Amino acid sequence: MPLTPGKEPYWATHDGRKVVSVHEPPYPVEGHGNDTFSNLSLATAILGVAAPIPVLLDLPFTTLPTILAVTAAPTFVVYNYARAWIYGNYVATDDSKAPLPKKPIEEYLEFKDPALKRRFGGSKIPMELFFENYMDGKIDIKGDVLDVLEHRHDWAVFRFSLGQATFLVSQWVPELLWHSKKQDETQVGENYDRGNDFYNAFLGPTMTYTSGVVVDKTRKETLEELQRNKYDLVLRKTLFDRPGLKHLDIGCGWGPLVIHAAKHFKTAESVGVTLAKNQVSWGNDWAAREGVSDVARLEVMDYRDIPTKYPGKKWDRITCLEMAEHVGVLRFQTFLRQIYDTLEDDGVFYMQVAGLRRTWQYEDFIWGLFMAKYIFPGADASTPLNWYLEQLERAGFEVQSTETMGTHYSATLWRWYENWLSNRGSMVKAYGEKMARLWEIFLAWSTIIARQGSATVYFIVAHKNKNGFDRTRFMPPRA
Repeated sequence: MPLTPGKEPYWATHDGRKVVSVHEPPYPVEGHGNDTFSNLSLATAILGVAAPIPVLLDLPFTTLPTILAVTAAPTFVVYNYARAWIYGNYVATDDSKAPLPKKPIEEYLEFKDPALKRRFGGSKIPMELFFENYMDGKIDIKGDVLDVLEHRHDWAVFRFSLGQATFLVSQWVPELLWHSKKQDETQVGENYDRGNDFYNAFLGPTMTYTSGVVVDKTRKETLEELQRNKYDLVLRKTLFDRPGLKHLDIGCGWGPLVIHAAKHFKTAESVGVTLAKNQVSWGNDWAAREGVSDVARLEVMDYRDIPTKYPGKKWDRITCLEMAEHVGVLRFQTFLRQIYDTLEDDGVFYMQVAGLRRTWQYEDFIWGLFMAKYIFPGADASTPLNWYLEQLERAGFEVQSTETMGTHYSATLWRWYENWLSNRGSMVKAYGEKMARLWEIFLAWSTIIARQGSATVYFIVAHKNKNGFDRTRFMPPRA
């Protein structure tokens, strides 16, 4: 059933035309999180738990740092769980822009499991319990998944759960600290070698697993248009302004940017590297069909092995689209310094990277853990913008420009979601109902998350911060 009521457009251009390129928010609700969070109270709680232990156990006070190391993480988890539970259950969200319909949960969800129905019937369900049980078939959604998720504040609460705490401590933190080649290879293989048919079902013929770019927000451009817009924008911003450039694309996926640069911008060499064997096979076949296999190729390679494979080689242009998140925060500076060392002094580096807002809400946190567990394991380097800029400058780069493109990502995700629904039947046959439901939640929820600013994507152009770099190249030509 259609849940979104008919009403005046929430978004419109200056001349009154409706914005149709991005899925319109029927209920733009403001949740709780950073606005009520206190680092001082968290620190007090952590110290308050640890400090009495030496006294109670008659231990020397010098043991306090060790005790803090043991108790800080559990205290952090309990503290945040308690806060999220209180705010999720007892403090109302702000729906003043468009009041929620205040319908019972049964208007949105059908409980197949009697125990769940007894527990949550007539109330709200924690978001993690919802998506876990939806994937397991214990809950069904009444209507379109995206439409029901647009009403999520009417039937869901966002609070830290025991399952998420366990995942955070037992898997996310160890992966954050380690990020070995073997770990990255395993995670990429498990995801991107799942099957090209799986990704084609939502990415479409461009096989581009990164944000597209909207040019006309009053028209619902096709997914293919969004991606072509993005290729051209990226290559123009990165000054693919003459033929014969040497181009390296790190984390190239199925190779669309590599092939586009070779075909339309006449590079002398375009090389893409990825850890996924299926992507390399697909991309090299694609390059051959496009007639550019003499200059465009994909290779199975860890980014750390690029200097070994190409010793002393310098690239005119290096691009990295939504792969850097998988490097890990502890290895990020080393990654950027490697790029600096392999870039020509007059070269340009483009980094497209997912980001998070600093003024977070609890929903952002729950969504982030969902993504880390099910969709992009190991992608722990999604941060607010200032962190990326600091890392680039520390590595010796000057940031030429940056754009926040979350609404463009939302538009892209919406089209991926629609593609997935169109191919759902074949995906259920090939990969099962649970995977089909997982991907529905991922694409629909992320459409909302990117639109409302919980997560975004940054388009960053940088170059070496040297006196001799010709910065006038970025100045627009005279009209």
